[in-house]
Order: sequence, then structure tokens, then C-alpha cells
Amino acid sequence: MRRSLLLLTAATTALVLTALLVPLTLLTRTHAADRATAEATARAQWVAHAIGPALATSSERETAEQTVESVNGTHLPATSLILANDTTIGQEEHHTTPVTDAVRLARTGRAFTYEPKTGGRQILVPVQGAKDGTAVVQVTVTEQQLYAGTLAPWLAMAGIGVGLVLLGLLLADRLGARLVGATRRLARTADRLAAGDLTARATPEGPPELRLVAGELNRLAARIDELLTAERENAADLAHRLRTPVAALRLDAETLRDADEADRIAADVTALERSVDDVIRKARRPLRETPRADLAAVARERAAFWLPLAEDQNRTTATRTPPEAAPVLVPVPEDELAAALDALIGNVLDHTPQGTPFTVVVRRTADDRAELTVADEGPGFPDGTAPDRGTSGAGSTGLGLDIARRTAEEADGGFETTSTPQGARVTLTFPLAQP
Repeated sequence: MRRSLLLLTAATTALVLTALLVPLTLLTRTHAADRATAEATARAQWVAHAIGPALATSSERETAEQTVESVNGTHLPATSLILANDTTIGQEEHHTTPVTDAVRLARTGRAFTYEPKTGGRQILVPVQGAKDGTAVVQVTVTEQQLYAGTLAPWLAMAGIGVGLVLLGLLLADRLGARLVGATRRLARTADRLAAGDLTARATPEGPPELRLVAGELNRLAARIDELLTAERENAADLAHRLRTPVAALRLDAETLRDADEADRIAADVTALERSVDDVIRKARRPLRETPRADLAAVARERAAFWLPLAEDQNRTTATRTPPEAAPVLVPVPEDELAAALDALIGNVLDHTPQGTPFTVVVRRTADDRAELTVADEGPGFPDGTAPDRGTSGAGSTGLGLDIARRTAEEADGGFETTSTPQGARVTLTFPLAQP
């Protein structure tokens, strides 16, 4: 925008100045020519008036010649006297010049100015009363003499034009900087809102249109905040309703006669209560919080959680992570990492034959990212590709892989599935969080 304003201003200013300065330049040129012509005409008339009586007698002929010679100079228009016998006075030597039509016309008693083909102008004034006939005073103005003194005004006008263009560019640059600055600040506010900072607000500034956009953006941000707050509270309320059936399950577990069975069910109910509490906390957590969790620690903890069930299914498992002294921090809440890993391990346990081995691997990649891989040696995905969200061939909800995908992509990470005859592999990548 800034560059466009500068180009538009430069073009507009140049066109306006051209429309003004070109006529002024031509007017200056015309004025200079008219002034030089007027001065030459006055000179010719003065000479004709001065030498008129001298040409009436032969004794004053020398006086007329001296008068003509006195008005000639190095930088002055050339003044000549053409006698009736076509002799020209005013040169270094007297000589006979061919009579032109202009001289013949002047000898009829008419004084006039004309422009010869060689350039410049000539002023012809007849001298009446000469003894031998009508003589003619001829003043020749060259092109250089005709337009003398025009260079300085032209340079002054050119300087004024350049100054006006620079001033226009300076004003346009300041205006463009103001517009661009206001637009960029508005864009930064929109970026903050897109990143989840619903406290970001735009400052109305700049032209009315940008102020209007800033006001509407602030209204949109406030409305989004209101809607998300309402959605979080609704989700928390829905999750809270689960406490009643969970409490009923706990009471039923306490009435069981088998103590071991009662303890096992009570432990499961306790885990379910924790899950409900986690859902409530997650639903009410503000979006602008910056989470951080150790991917390696979560992988070790969830692998240990699923180990008893894997052993019941005669599966061999392996977990490879960096040591505890070298945490792999990623910008994802710990509960979301656990849910994603549970979904991946649960898919292996539910959709591969019993006895199928699987591994969980966490490592740092060469491009400074964290990578979580869950691989099994089962038959792989149907048709060689992972099912879409909500699609499952085993009677489940089909949301497990999508939960893992969204967990990675919402953190600016990646999700990749591979199916080969050797088994299926699901890889999640995450950017590393600041320690």
C-alpha cells in the first residue's frame, strides 16, 4: 500500500506539474522573444529617425554611417542600413547585397517584422527623405538573442517542480506509513485472536474504514469470548452430571460380597471419577494458557498403565524414551497427551490379534521436534489407510485416531499413518516447548 501511494502521488504530481510548467515555459519563451523584438524595433526606429536628415544630403552621409556603426556591438542585434542603391552599411566593409522581397516591401514605406528561414527575426524600418531614394534600417535578432534570459526561469521552474514532487512524496510516505502501521497493528490483533488470546483488542485508528474494522473486530472478539465461555460452562455442566451415575457405581461396588472384586471395581470407579474431573477442568481451562508437558514421561506412564492388559493378551511390549534427566517438553497439556496415547494403544489392543507385539517410541528428530510413534506387528489398517473420523470397521466410535491427529495438529505438529505387511505405524510430531 505504501509503495502504491508513493507511485500514485508521484504520477499525479508529475502530471499536474507538467500541465502547469509546460505552458509557463512556453509563455516565458514567448515573452522573451517579444521583449527582444520590441527592443530591436525601438533600436531600428531610433536609427531611422537619427539618420533620416543625414541621408538628405551627401555631406552628411558619413554621419549616418557612424550612427549605424555606433549601435552595433558584440552581443547586440546586428543593425544595418540598406541604401537605395542596395549598398549595405553596418558591416566591416560596404558591399552590395541582393535585394530581397522584404526590403522591397519596406521601401514602399511599411515597417514590419518577419522571421527568415535561417531563424531569428528581422525588423525592417524605412527611412524617408533620402536623396537617392528610400533607405531601409534592418535589425537582425538571432535565435540566441531572441530567447536570451530564458534559461534561469526554466531552471527555477524545474527546481520548483522537483521540490513539489519531493514534498508530495514525503506527505504520501507519511500518510502511507500511518495507513500501513494501522493495518499491520490490526493484523497483529487478528493473529493474536487466531492464536487463542481472546483478550487482544484493536485500537481504532487510521481512516474511518480501518476504525470501523477495528471496532467490528473487537465486537467479534468479545462475542467469541462469550460463546466460548458459555460452551466451556456447558461442557463442565454436562461432565458434572456424570458424577451422579459414578457415585451410584461406587455404592454398588461397596455392596459386593467379594472383597477383591469390590476393590477392583472401586479402583475403576475412582479412575472414572478422575477422568470426569479432568474433563471438567479441561472444559473450564482458558484457551490463552500455554500448556507444557513431558512427552517421554507421559509415554512411560501410559505404557505402564496398559502393561497389565497387554500381558493378559500375551503381548510383548517395548517402550523406548530418552532418560528422565532429559525431558522432551512439548506445548500440549499432559491430559491431552495421555488421551492421545491411550487412543493409540487402545486401538492396538482392540483391533489387532492377541499376542501381537507393539512398541512405543519417543525421540527428538534432527529438526528439533519431538516424535511419538506407536507401532504394532499386526495386519495393518484396512485398505492400507487409516479410517476417517467417525468410521470404524470394528464397531467402535472411530474417534481414536482423530483424537490423536487433532492433539498433534492443534500444537502445530503432524500426524502420519503407515500400513505395511509388517504392521501399522502411527507417528505424531510436536514442536519442542521452551524449557
